[in-house]
Amino acid sequence: MEIREKIDSSKLREESEEKSIPIIDLLLEKLKDISQKEKKGYTLFAVCPNSENVVKASLRAAKRAHAPIKFAATLNQVDTDGGYTGWTQYDLVRKIKEYSYRIGYGGPIIVAVDHGGPWVKDMQTTERWDLDKSMSWIKKSFEAALLAGYDLLHVDPTVDIFNKDIKIGTVVERTIELILHVEKFRRLKKIKPISYEVGTEEVHGGLADINVFKKFLELLKDGLAKVGLDYVWPSFMVGKVGTDLHTSTFDPDVARRLVNIAAGYGSYVKGHYTDFVSNPDDYPKSGMGAANVGPEFTICEYDALEELCAIENDLYKKDKIACRSNYKKILEGAVIKSGRWKKWLKDDEKDFDSLSKQRRQWIVKTSSRYVWAMPEVRCAQMLLYKNLGLNGIDAENWVLANIEASMDKYFRAFNLININDKLNIC
Repeated sequence: MEIREKIDSSKLREESEEKSIPIIDLLLEKLKDISQKEKKGYTLFAVCPNSENVVKASLRAAKRAHAPIKFAATLNQVDTDGGYTGWTQYDLVRKIKEYSYRIGYGGPIIVAVDHGGPWVKDMQTTERWDLDKSMSWIKKSFEAALLAGYDLLHVDPTVDIFNKDIKIGTVVERTIELILHVEKFRRLKKIKPISYEVGTEEVHGGLADINVFKKFLELLKDGLAKVGLDYVWPSFMVGKVGTDLHTSTFDPDVARRLVNIAAGYGSYVKGHYTDFVSNPDDYPKSGMGAANVGPEFTICEYDALEELCAIENDLYKKDKIACRSNYKKILEGAVIKSGRWKKWLKDDEKDFDSLSKQRRQWIVKTSSRYVWAMPEVRCAQMLLYKNLGLNGIDAENWVLANIEASMDKYFRAFNLININDKLNIC
């Protein structure tokens, strides 16, 4: 086993360092060139690393697709306090290095912060932190990401728990404040140039309106120039393209309008909430630069483990194992105990027991990512794997294969199969 110095050993990373160009910018430039030659669009696939199984599955799927993989980690998932995965920014990068080396994947691996802004981290909202405290935490998180070797930061100050109707000018001011802090820190520590992503946090509103989208870009450009950051410009703008937590239909017409606007400023549009989207093939056709997927893989992981629990129960009844893991019961108990499931309650829902069976199941599935790393859950999963292993079942591969099957469809839909060969970047 080896923990490499660099996140990957691809030719693309070597070239980005030689030219002092952020790896994301270089990759987007190359994809644009090949897209113009082939008259076909390409969309980068970004995974939210909400569990160790998802990280492993992502790298295995990327190797099979022979394509780049991007990790977009929220500060709820990965942060200086360990997040719900138990990983700091440094830990995540080392995990990726370790596993990519183990499976022999040598393609580009991009690591990014997803939704870095005040009150986007759950703890800040539930404890009702003030603005200064929230911004200070985010700045320290960004510093940790830079030191760990991240390639991109999503600067997202579109949430304000004390002002639901946050003004676009305020969003721009806070965006510039965070970028200015990062750039000062980066230059002080002599860290490589990085890429930026800016834009909306769709659950709370933000840059969903076309006119607001345009205004944001204009104000941001002027504001960056005023503070001496005219050399900085975001690679990605996050746009509202039809998908959110409760919808799964991508709107190609709106996407094309946003893509054309962003292109005029030299940026690409990034889609969020791509989970279970019904028309992923339309992303590259619409010119979308990238798309994030996260909760979908939690559901895939949960479903695979639920299947394994059913097999374990059958083995127990046939006297093939001594003791059951009780994994589902322990997992559900950990979810309820965590209290984090409450963020998904609707206005007319009061507590867990009063919910319908279908709603309880959805909440446990969706919230399971918050507790995968808890000791009691991990111990139960280890016993589940052991019981199945005693009966010739490779439980880990069962889970990983289920997650990978979902990832494979995005690599195909986004036209990324064998793209590393076309770009000659490995």
